[in-house]
Amino acid sequence: MNHPAIRKTRELILAGDIAQAESNLAVIADQEGDHALVTVLEEMAPKDILAVIREFDSGKESVVNMLLPPEQFARAILLEHQYGEPIEKYVQRLRSTMNAVMYRNSEACLEVLECLAEHDEGVRLLADYFTDHHDALLTLAQHGEFEHDIDLEQALAPKTPTSWDAERLDELDQGLEMGDAVELARVRVQRAEAADGDWRETAWVVRHEFVDTFELLIAEIHERRAREREREQALANAPLEAPAAPDTPDDEESAI
Repeated sequence: MNHPAIRKTRELILAGDIAQAESNLAVIADQEGDHALVTVLEEMAPKDILAVIREFDSGKESVVNMLLPPEQFARAILLEHQYGEPIEKYVQRLRSTMNAVMYRNSEACLEVLECLAEHDEGVRLLADYFTDHHDALLTLAQHGEFEHDIDLEQALAPKTPTSWDAERLDELDQGLEMGDAVELARVRVQRAEAADGDWRETAWVVRHEFVDTFELLIAEIHERRAREREREQALANAPLEAPAAPDTPDDEESAI
């Protein structure tokens, strides 16, 4: 942390002036060139980088997001959950921050996902990123597409309360217990069909380019579903508390 801009940026972040902290870094690119800013970003602490980039998305671009090296971005974004925001706000900010960097150019998505795949927490982060679209990813794993025509006869057949395809989940579970790879369907969509600069395209790239990571992601989603079902079952089986008996006034209070 030898560059004076790093210390100044840190001071501004601690003071809560994120906009000025970003401007302080942008000046480096203006005065010394993009390469100089990249060198500074490589030396900054991931938590300081995150404090800046999480305030910007594709609709509010920052030179930091545009030049941040993929490995530094991966280290920084893995800390996002530590802010402890409500799940809806956390997921929304996570996706917008990741999309701003992954879709800044044609190569960035592949580079960022490659870096995330190298981190133990990368799969957990991706599961968070896809929080609102777990069903679509499970369908992609099973059928090779995000949406699948429903077999009406099968759809009308009696089902257990578990979500998605219960038999398929059991198969995945057994395969994981035996240490086998999850059997994935052939991808039936082209990247151009999924190119939304958002979760669909990200899912396509993970499934197509990082098969091992995608298998782990499906397993993580399955485990989260299983834990959710266990919590629901525990709540359903919890004994109901007897209502508290109303206070009985004594004789004197009754007389009044």
